[in-house]
Amino acid sequence: MEFTAGGRLEVRMTHADVGKRVSVRYVTEASDAGGRFTDAVGVLTSWDAGVLLITRRTGESVRIAESSLVAGKVVPAAPARRRGPAASFEELARVTARAWEPVESEPLGGWTLRAAAGFTRRANSVLPLGDPGLPLGEALARVRDWYAERDLPAYVQTATGAEGTQELLCAELERRGWRSEVTAEVRVGALAPVGDLDADISSVRLSRSLAESWLHRYNRSGVPGPHVVSVLSSGPSVWFASVPGTGDVPAAIGRCVVDGRWAGFMAVEVDPAHRRRGLASAVMTALARQALDEGASAAWLQVETDNGGARALYEGMGFAVHHHYHHYGAAEA
Repeated sequence: MEFTAGGRLEVRMTHADVGKRVSVRYVTEASDAGGRFTDAVGVLTSWDAGVLLITRRTGESVRIAESSLVAGKVVPAAPARRRGPAASFEELARVTARAWEPVESEPLGGWTLRAAAGFTRRANSVLPLGDPGLPLGEALARVRDWYAERDLPAYVQTATGAEGTQELLCAELERRGWRSEVTAEVRVGALAPVGDLDADISSVRLSRSLAESWLHRYNRSGVPGPHVVSVLSSGPSVWFASVPGTGDVPAAIGRCVVDGRWAGFMAVEVDPAHRRRGLASAVMTALARQALDEGASAAWLQVETDNGGARALYEGMGFAVHHHYHHYGAAEA
């Protein structure tokens, strides 16, 4: 990381660079007390009262005292991905939203308010793509009221870590008392390698319809109701996969939504008693081959950052992180 000009460390950025991607070096403690240099790269989301706030691609916020700043500069947007399909943040945001549609929705300018009787934050949060058409404070007040009318907590889904993501909105939400409760990775990869995996798919059954037995394995559904079935059945071309298990409960399940060139994988779950037998790979391989038959070529999935086992599985399949998304809850939530 090069900060020098003529051999000198320099701060080559100003307050006018808020909103841009920057790279800084700062001292974590007073230099006469043995402080050390630390680097940070991310979007400069504020520079007020002698404090810089930098939001890293993971959504983590770093506060840096201006007095500890040693060097800094504006840097280009994150380099283009070197593997997997090219995609903009907005394209992926809209594709992923179509694969998990709410029961009801309402536009607020360029934002979309979504509700599904509380089934998952994704289907019960605001998707803020564009301008809400109101000052932010008024828009957030409308969001709170809309969800309160439905006896639901108010959430806003934001993204960080790619060109065009919403670091500034994240910082503003935090300033207003909203807090990030869940962070997940959106990963993308080529579809053909998933379909080419050496997995035994002979026991995988694919269906267009959502079976009650499938819901018995799905651990997010609770007591299945019409709203759960509505969300899970939504999308342009939906497929459900299952592997027979004990009784009416499958040993493994999965869901795939084909949307143009994209195939999205969701709800891949395996009975703990049947893990480490390749069932997750078999489910994804079978779904990938079906999606390839429908003309898809690229794949995406979402995985929470604390799910180390799933992240390792998807990394091995060639899925790489495109961006992170976060659900910010209102203070009273």
